[in-house]
Amino acid sequence: MEHPQQPPAPDLTPIKEQVYRDPRPKEYFDRFHERARTREPDLAYEIVQTLTGLYAWTFFRLRAISPEKVPASGPVIVAPNHSSFMDHFFVGMSIRRKVRFMAKSQLFKRPMQFVFSHGGVFPIRRGYRDEDAFITAETILEKGGCVGMYSEGGRSRTGNLGEKVRPGIGRLALQSGATIVPVAIHGSSKVRNWKRLKFPAVTVQYGDPMRFVRVSEPTRDQQQAVANAIFVEIRKLYDALDQHGRAATVARAREERRSGRTATA
Repeated sequence: MEHPQQPPAPDLTPIKEQVYRDPRPKEYFDRFHERARTREPDLAYEIVQTLTGLYAWTFFRLRAISPEKVPASGPVIVAPNHSSFMDHFFVGMSIRRKVRFMAKSQLFKRPMQFVFSHGGVFPIRRGYRDEDAFITAETILEKGGCVGMYSEGGRSRTGNLGEKVRPGIGRLALQSGATIVPVAIHGSSKVRNWKRLKFPAVTVQYGDPMRFVRVSEPTRDQQQAVANAIFVEIRKLYDALDQHGRAATVARAREERRSGRTATA
């Protein structure tokens, strides 16, 4: 699934050019993977969630729609679009489960690597075939945990949904057999405008859970097909928020919940 390259919106603060490949050897990150595989997030998760929550709800008027669609237990992959460094926090503070995000290895630098590691985040070395990141993610899921992974890989630089969908999330979905919850984060592309003292309203909408038949060694085409299918659902959620706005989407979600309760009564 590819879309024409678009320039950044003129009202967005530019993002610094990214260093895509991390020059540090894989051995540098072994300790972070070991911790993520063997230990749960500690108090750092709650502290960061509280602080970023106050910031998000105060300045970005964060609103979560249908967070109950994330299963309360069992292996789950939450799959949001990605436009802002705050996306990890917007997703994590909206649900009760602790989301273990796969994040670019460049974030793991002192002093923040302590916060990320103790908060349950684990690194992926982009631009490499990083098997360690997938082993860590699958280990967490095997224990019934919740992993966060972006379909687009990196942040969108244009303010729109990414032009490319990477196969990695398809691989993880197929190899783990975990439930996937597509997530649309709307408004976060303008979070970078805080430097101009502009704070957008951010909405996080959780979609219907998805499952795929487990495949131990999926082909590249199978991985890409599943990644595309997940992103189709993310795009539907995002486009609906874009078209109808937050208030109408909240009203529709409430009506769906009422209808569901009536149907099961």
